[in-house]
Amino acid sequence: MDFIDQLKQFSSRGSKLKDQIATEEATKTSIIMPFFQMFGYDVFNPSEFVPEFTADVGIKKGEKVDYAILNEEGNPIILIEAK
Repeated sequence: MDFIDQLKQFSSRGSKLKDQIATEEATKTSIIMPFFQMFGYDVFNPSEFVPEFTADVGIKKGEKVDYAILNEEGNPIILIEAK
């Protein structure tokens, strides 16, 4: 299956599940993790996909985001906040 087909399948799945997803945690496990897994990230590898990441950005210190995707050097390249 090519990437376009994967996106179509993901979109269809999301449309079917949207009314059943009532919490942030359900959003994370049903939508966010599968989405990034589709892009090839190992969502179960804490050295690559870190839950509850402390993101000291700008004037915010000690604030946590739901996930961070790290590069090979361990630096965050994507911060993810679910609502």
